[in-house]
Amino acid sequence: MSKALKEGLEGEEQRLHRIRITLTSKDLKSIERGAFQGNRGALASPPIFVYCLAVAVCTELIGAAKQRRLQTNGPVRLPVKTLRVTTRKSPCGEGTNTYDRFELRIYKRLIDLHSASDVVRQITSINIDPGVEVEVTVSNI
Repeated sequence: MSKALKEGLEGEEQRLHRIRITLTSKDLKSIERGAFQGNRGALASPPIFVYCLAVAVCTELIGAAKQRRLQTNGPVRLPVKTLRVTTRKSPCGEGTNTYDRFELRIYKRLIDLHSASDVVRQITSINIDPGVEVEVTVSNI
């Protein structure tokens, strides 16, 4: 590569970009990465679910960004999308009208960072659970 081209690439790496990280999953626990434990007391009382102090994927990303003193916004929790399908149980259509109702919930989180693109590569090198889709959008400021 020519010297001028290398200098141009280095200058582009140092420019600030607005980077939006979108995390999408059908499992809330994999995004929030928390385990729910049940405390079972007497039989009359319902189980109480306590959120364990586990670090979420969003918290890991934001914590790594704050260690490098980057400007961050988020995590923004978007509304849950619920996909519903209602089907008849009977294959032939005869008999009692009974239905099955299935639903799939989709959870989405947004994180905005303002930094150079090489710093974001270092930040996003964390372990992410399977089933979590990560979409990174980079735009110039």
